[in-house]
Amino acid sequence: MNEPIPPKAQDLRKQTAAIKRSARAVETSTAELMDSADRRTVLASDRSLLAAERTYAAWVRTALAALAGGIGARALGKDILPDWAGKLSGSVLIVFAGFCLVAAIWRELHGIDKAAAPDIRPLPRALLVPMNLLLLMVALAALVGVWVS
Repeated sequence: MNEPIPPKAQDLRKQTAAIKRSARAVETSTAELMDSADRRTVLASDRSLLAAERTYAAWVRTALAALAGGIGARALGKDILPDWAGKLSGSVLIVFAGFCLVAAIWRELHGIDKAAAPDIRPLPRALLVPMNLLLLMVALAALVGVWVS
């Protein structure tokens, strides 16, 4: 019963064992690739979220600069330019500041797809909207101040 195994059968067993090892290696590397792809997806959503927050900050920063510029234009042009020119230039900059504040909130609420699940937490929208509304009221008060003073 213990007959020697023919050389072809031994080769076949060796090849079968090598194929099994290769299949296990392919399964392992496929799992690693899937984990890597999932991680890249999460990192991409993190980058998208941070980019959206930088865009929001840029809109608000532009609004604050335009608001300050509008008040400054009125103050600097008061003695140099005709009264209407200082009021008009200040008003245009302040209205632009209001536009930037509205655009900041609109982009924040409608800009990024919320389907992705980033690792980081976004800025709370319950804080952003009231802050922008407060800044918008400041811009309206500045606009009234430009025309009244």
